[in-house]
Amino acid sequence: MGVIPYTEEDVKLLARLLRAEGEGDGNLGMLMVGNTGVNRVRAGCLDFKDITTIRKMVFQSPGGFEATQKGYFYQRARENEINLARKVIKGQRHHPASFALWFFKPSGTCPAQWFNQWNSGRYKSHCFYSPAQSACPGVY
Repeated sequence: MGVIPYTEEDVKLLARLLRAEGEGDGNLGMLMVGNTGVNRVRAGCLDFKDITTIRKMVFQSPGGFEATQKGYFYQRARENEINLARKVIKGQRHHPASFALWFFKPSGTCPAQWFNQWNSGRYKSHCFYSPAQSACPGVY
């Protein structure tokens, strides 16, 4: 049972997103990408009011993931990433992405704010940003 609704196809779709967005940061980095995605489905707030499924989250436009515009994303899901996707769908959270709705890879240090959202921390190459609990209680 997951913290969000899912099908087996959704697991594979999320697995492909984890790899395409976070593979360079290892398994933990990919789990954090997954946390961000799952949080967007859970959120029901801000830019994610209408994001109610993994498919809608992955292909959200505008405001979605750049990886979906690259060929690497469209390769078959691998077993490692499928297992990681299942973990975040079941509710595993990893700081600093525990409540994050956004992340990006800066060329330098993480800005304190990004699009008016506060930095919750950095893991390897990615900075993570979480909404205030009052603005988005569904994530918390």
